[in-house]
Amino acid sequence: MTKKKTASNDTAPTGTAPARPRLTALLGAAAAVLMSAAVQAQAADPIKIAYNGDISGSPSAESGQIGVLGIGAAVEDINKRGGVLGHPLEFLVRDDLGQPPKAIQNMTDLIDREKVSVVFGPTNSGNALAWKHIANQKRMPVLVSSASSTAITEGPSSGNYLFRVSMVDREQASALLAYVKKNPEAKAVGFFVETTGYGQAGLKDLEQIAALHGMKPVSIEKFDARDTDMTSQLSKAKAAGADTLVVWAQAAPLGHLVRSMEKLDYFPKVFTTWAASFSGFPEVAGPKLMEWPVFLTTSSERKSAEADSLFARIGPKLANPSMFWAASQAYDTVLLWAAAAEQAGDTKGEAVRAALESLNKPVAGMVKTYDKPFSATQHEGLTAADYHWSRWKDGKVVDFNDPVLAGLQPADFKK
Repeated sequence: MTKKKTASNDTAPTGTAPARPRLTALLGAAAAVLMSAAVQAQAADPIKIAYNGDISGSPSAESGQIGVLGIGAAVEDINKRGGVLGHPLEFLVRDDLGQPPKAIQNMTDLIDREKVSVVFGPTNSGNALAWKHIANQKRMPVLVSSASSTAITEGPSSGNYLFRVSMVDREQASALLAYVKKNPEAKAVGFFVETTGYGQAGLKDLEQIAALHGMKPVSIEKFDARDTDMTSQLSKAKAAGADTLVVWAQAAPLGHLVRSMEKLDYFPKVFTTWAASFSGFPEVAGPKLMEWPVFLTTSSERKSAEADSLFARIGPKLANPSMFWAASQAYDTVLLWAAAAEQAGDTKGEAVRAALESLNKPVAGMVKTYDKPFSATQHEGLTAADYHWSRWKDGKVVDFNDPVLAGLQPADFKK
């Protein structure tokens, strides 16, 4: 991308969606910070970047809101050190309300009218799958920091513009079933999944990976995400002898599941996805039952001075500090895109995609240091080896460790 330097006025796996006043205040604060950062470098035209995701419409909106904070913090830091290729970044936010048609509309507007150089997001996997073809056709780099469906980054190596720094459903399934396979106490496993697209895609991954281990679940039960009583399904799993459950559900339904376990006094081991770190799970499960499941996250505990510094800046704005991972991943996506643009000497889609697939310098992020994280055929910045095993303890998400976990080897992670 070649830009003339001219003077300009730069502008910048909860149970219910957060209130609109809180969302308005959050976006207003982010806009004020970004306005200040952009004004410092107004001698050059800004490079527009955007977030297109759910920040108000569904239970997943919580991760979208926190992702916006993480991206905003990265933009502020990059602008303070001179921007990208000498240009400040201008950050646009579009709320897709959790609705695929709105997500598609936003994507088209951002690319065709706003002329953005990169899109971050979305929050929901279904929305990414609805518009990924648009990004690929229009050669628009997309860096995903939340949506976890395995299919999002699948595409032709010659024209795939979607990259991810987030949990991946298949990688989560790989890690969870590796543990179950190696655990001598897991004699009979059952799968519990939502009837949503999220749950059904997760079941597909679970069944395929279980087959690679030679495992066959004794029970497969499904439930609607709006269900509040799963005692019928749990009774069937109990009758089948399931001593371990792998659950693919959003936060609030998972909470109702463990409450249903209490009704039956049936407490098999429960392993589940990162959705358990969303606010909706502890809100529904309560302080006692929320500590039962073991799940996966990417940053259950801060382990660097840089992460502590970022948390100090945005932590007070988080209703659920244990979801800091959403900010960390989002922050890292901006660093990776900026590194690719600097390496390419351009912000055009083709040049940035090629640079992302061949980054020649490590990028020190909040989640980890990314050393050649992507290639022409691999667009996942995180794999099962990067995940933290976690659980709730005393109102916080903390690391989980035991002898089974310590004994897992790379060969145990089937894909």
